[in-house]
Amino acid sequence: MSAPNIAHPDRLYIGGEWVTPQEGGAIEIVSPDTEQVVFIVAAAGPADMDRAVAAARHAFDKGPWPTTPPADRVAALERLVAALERREGELAAAWSMQMGGLAAMAPFLVGRGTQNLRDAVALGRSFAFERLVESPAAPAAYVVQEPVGVVAAIAPWNVPYMIMAGKLAPALLAGCTIVMKPSPETPIEAYIIAECAEEAGLPPGVINLVPSDREAADHLIRNPDIDKVSFTGSTAVGRRIAQVCGERIGRYTLELGGKSAAIILDDYAAEDVARTLTGAITMVSGQVCAMLTRAIVPRKRHDEIADAIAAAMRQVRVGHSDDAQAQMGPLAMKRQLERVESYIDKGKAEGATLVTGGGRPSHLNRGFFFEPTLFANVDNDMTIAREEIFGPVLSLIPCDDTEDAIRIANDSIYGLNGSVLTHDAAAAYAVGRRVRTGNVAQNGMRTDFSLPFGGFKQSGIGREGGEQGLMSYLETKTLMLDAAVG
Repeated sequence: MSAPNIAHPDRLYIGGEWVTPQEGGAIEIVSPDTEQVVFIVAAAGPADMDRAVAAARHAFDKGPWPTTPPADRVAALERLVAALERREGELAAAWSMQMGGLAAMAPFLVGRGTQNLRDAVALGRSFAFERLVESPAAPAAYVVQEPVGVVAAIAPWNVPYMIMAGKLAPALLAGCTIVMKPSPETPIEAYIIAECAEEAGLPPGVINLVPSDREAADHLIRNPDIDKVSFTGSTAVGRRIAQVCGERIGRYTLELGGKSAAIILDDYAAEDVARTLTGAITMVSGQVCAMLTRAIVPRKRHDEIADAIAAAMRQVRVGHSDDAQAQMGPLAMKRQLERVESYIDKGKAEGATLVTGGGRPSHLNRGFFFEPTLFANVDNDMTIAREEIFGPVLSLIPCDDTEDAIRIANDSIYGLNGSVLTHDAAAAYAVGRRVRTGNVAQNGMRTDFSLPFGGFKQSGIGREGGEQGLMSYLETKTLMLDAAVG
């Protein structure tokens, strides 16, 4: 697998220029397949964060982008899409190299990321940024939508291009300027985005790039010139961002963790349950915030379903990201592997039954690989049923009936995703309406990022995708005039 062709990996992109970090830091990217350093990029420090925010602030306050007609912003987005399309092969290679994601899956995720930008183009052609409305208080009243300002876009390491594109697309359409802060584990996609923004002719300072560690990222969100933070990641970090933004009444969108439940109804065969849930939990090695990690099953069917899932998991081929026969790659990093192993210990210590998996594959002695894992006889109060593991670990929880299943599903601090496994769409709708999550699908994980996506409770605040996602990058202003203009 060839490395992406990055022109200036040792620099940051600030104010339309590739600049050397003021503090001279570097980030080493380690392959999850081999545990070897495969790429090095620049690391931004606090001073670089301030420099990037100042560039974005100047581009917003003095530059043309916020007042550029929406049609012209759409045209710029189209140029950005064209530039990114030409580099989708590099984006796919970057994901596998940094994350260990299967090369076979990479084109789909990259394509979905670019589609986020296409969705913004389509929405921008029809969205009413200005409306003349009737009002008894004035002969002419206008409701207008204006950009929220300077945005800190902070993306995680699991699907970095798709998620970063999902933030940039509505922010650019709205007229915001942006400071991109990718995860230090997966910064390459953001470099490609910055290079494509330069190629597309976006004005200086509209997009800035500052990869960094946690300390510099915290400095970024505390900068008072940041008007909005858009963050995808853990609930713990999201809580910190909400506290910091709350001090200055800054805007924020948070897409956070999950402990999503799949409720199995009686008409769904055990073999179908096994196929659906094994396919889900091995996707991106279970490192997805919306992952279905709790399976709530009728008590009388518990053992049958446990046996079926275990049999399906044992057939999963775990291998390197470039192995065309692999069905699951490694975990993304050593600390993630150690985190998953710690939860295996907790599950066993608290009395759950380890049915299959729970360790590193015997045929892979290098890399951050882990087996698909099933715990059965899990009580919803156990740690493995309460906390987000972010790995290929499924907990099977018995329930008495559908009412009990809904109660168990809702007994969580999270509320991001969910599924109802049944062939009865009406039953899936009825159960889905009662589960306190932002997204529910029938028979597995289904997501459409052109529609609103986000969570209830501690799974986040706000929505990304669709018109609701665009609105989070806009401020609404009302103008009351003595006569209509224009």
